[in-house]
Amino acid sequence: MNAEKIFSKPVVMTIAAVICCVLWGSAFPAIKVGYESFGIGNESGSQILFAGLRFTLAGVFVLVCTSIAERRLLIPKKRDVAPIVLLSFVQTSLHYAFFYLGLSITTGVKASVLAATIVFFSLIFACFVFRTEKFSAGKFIGVLIGFCGVIIVNLGGDGWGFNLGDGFVLIAAAFGALSSVLMKIFGKDRDPVLLSGWQFFIGGLVLVALGLIMGGRIPQWSTRGFFILIWLAFVSAAAYSLWGILLKYNPVSRVTVFNFLDPVCGFILSALLLKEEFNVLFCLLALALVSGGIVISHLLGARGERKIKKMQTVEQTSAESDQENSGGEP
Repeated sequence: MNAEKIFSKPVVMTIAAVICCVLWGSAFPAIKVGYESFGIGNESGSQILFAGLRFTLAGVFVLVCTSIAERRLLIPKKRDVAPIVLLSFVQTSLHYAFFYLGLSITTGVKASVLAATIVFFSLIFACFVFRTEKFSAGKFIGVLIGFCGVIIVNLGGDGWGFNLGDGFVLIAAAFGALSSVLMKIFGKDRDPVLLSGWQFFIGGLVLVALGLIMGGRIPQWSTRGFFILIWLAFVSAAAYSLWGILLKYNPVSRVTVFNFLDPVCGFILSALLLKEEFNVLFCLLALALVSGGIVISHLLGARGERKIKKMQTVEQTSAESDQENSGGEP
């Protein structure tokens, strides 16, 4: 059974997407703990340097581990260079520069909530900007219900005051959504793991250089900080590589709707690890809405896609029939 048949199966796609979201959800509190462990305060250069170290290391993990597993060097071809550079700029450099800066200002709970807007941005980019898939009422309803869960999660936290950090997280979500669509486009006839590894490595080096130029430094090194950095690098390497594979074989909106699990996981883990406010009732209600949104988006979205494909097939058959009746004239 080839990769497409495996990862396009609803059950496999669901399990893999949930694993990615749990890993990404753990990054919210881990970054906060990393700031504390390395003695990083409000210095923007140090925050970006920390991000750069994480993603450079993540790129090394992906490239080395995959090269060993496949017994070949993961070297990009000439046609891969432009997509890698664009992805490294959008996904790693811009996305995470804004995310790390935003997370240093806002709370882990609120950041996990705002980051879920990546689903809205993904739907807009995929359906209206790049037109890589068709918009349907089912997708919109699923996203809307899921986002209601995100709002419920926020109501169980510390309120909805909006600050600069929140704005940075929203900008980061937009770049993250854009990178998902680009990965879908570029990954059609390329290895998504190769794209992930190299874009992390290059984008990470750009962040390291930017952080150093801005006067960034790591004030203190600790054992806990080291393991946090390793964990964050693993999260990026494993989750994004797996996410890229899912995007290669499935519609963007069907995969990115699972991003609604990010705020739930981030909320719970931030509340437990960072001792931020936590409301069990609100969280369970939010989880029910998020799960319901995912199910509805899958069922109604898939039904809408089948109707569109059926209509396209009928139109194509009719056109071919008309062409035959007219003697094959175009």
